[in-house]
Amino acid sequence: MLSAIGRAFRTPDLRRKLLFTLGIIAIFRLGAFIPAPGVDYGNVQQCLALGNTEGGLYQFVNLFSGGALLQVSIFALGIMPYITASIITQLLRVVIPRFQELHEEGAQGQSRLTQYTRYLTIALGLLNATTLVSLARSGALLGNCPVPLIPNDSLITIILLIITLTAGTGLIMWMGELITERGVGNGMSLLIFTAIAAGFPTSLGEILRTQGATVFTFVLLMGIVVVALVIFVEQSQRRIPVQYAKRMVGRRTLGGSSTYIPIKVNMAGVIPVIFASSMLYLPSLIAQFNTPQDGTAPAAWVNWITTYLTSGDHPLYMALYFLLIVFFTYFYVAITFNPDEVSENMKKYGGFIPGIRAGRPTAEYLQYVLSRITLPGAIYLGLVALIPLIALVAIGANQNFPFGGTSILIMVGVGLETVKQIDAQLQQRHYEGLLR
Repeated sequence: MLSAIGRAFRTPDLRRKLLFTLGIIAIFRLGAFIPAPGVDYGNVQQCLALGNTEGGLYQFVNLFSGGALLQVSIFALGIMPYITASIITQLLRVVIPRFQELHEEGAQGQSRLTQYTRYLTIALGLLNATTLVSLARSGALLGNCPVPLIPNDSLITIILLIITLTAGTGLIMWMGELITERGVGNGMSLLIFTAIAAGFPTSLGEILRTQGATVFTFVLLMGIVVVALVIFVEQSQRRIPVQYAKRMVGRRTLGGSSTYIPIKVNMAGVIPVIFASSMLYLPSLIAQFNTPQDGTAPAAWVNWITTYLTSGDHPLYMALYFLLIVFFTYFYVAITFNPDEVSENMKKYGGFIPGIRAGRPTAEYLQYVLSRITLPGAIYLGLVALIPLIALVAIGANQNFPFGGTSILIMVGVGLETVKQIDAQLQQRHYEGLLR
């Protein structure tokens, strides 16, 4: 393994790409600790020391910003606006026919969709920045902290702060695209990977400090097992064989080859977990805005939401979380994999599944296989997502428990994809790749 890494750095072109990627990652992490203009860094640290930033918005968004949200830095919004914009653009393909046409046009259409995603990212960044500044001004961002985060909340300061946070989002998006073009590739995913990995030492150190060496060792061993299982499932796929008939084009014979359609067990990736987390956060957000600030008792429905749908350690919350993940897994797979489109493309190029007639029977067969393989994938996603909540109950860890949930799914998926890309680039220059 070490010799393969050394071989990668001895290759000039690949070494340049790796060093460029590491440089962008270093800038990304540095920006997470540079305070935004108008923010009092000392007061932020004082508020964080109170420890009132658990659950909901803080644990979810702060995870994708690499801790920058709670530092109120220039990169406080992190990569979340881009993730949201990408999901919205993908979902709009089902609603807006023009978006689907652009998707089918090839590279030119994809570039237009990418441009739309950039515009939507800036718009969402502006909206999120306004919300973040409003929460910081009211003191609700860091758990009703008694000291002001923005001492001088004049109009000029607020506008400058919103512009800076939005520009930070645009800069992160640009850096991700630079990694894709001039680095090892997979730029946005690598920045998400970096943001999540940055929280691992803190989470593990907190477990060691509060639970002791025995629990810490047990968590590490369980983490190794969970990572191995996630890798196994992420690499699992059902290969449907496809045969292409021979045909004459002029004097050449085309076709006659055999291939397969890979259907992964987890085709939806981490998107269902993000959807389910967002949906479960809405009730707590509504309850937060309907909680009286004058000390009077809140309404009964606010108390019910606070008791059952806020902390994440209640069985009702876990059951709803699991069911929402299963639902969104089926929903997302249904809109991203179209059996009718795949069947039509196979029929156009003379392909068929052995034993299955082309056309409608092929689409029905693909739909049958897809529905059968999505169920274990949905259950797998639900169980992995519940690991941090179970750890919250069992050992008192917070919802950023490193070996489970969104964090481990993203890190394993991005890690596997990045290793494959480096391996492919290394094999272009050597007979051996990164991994034997």
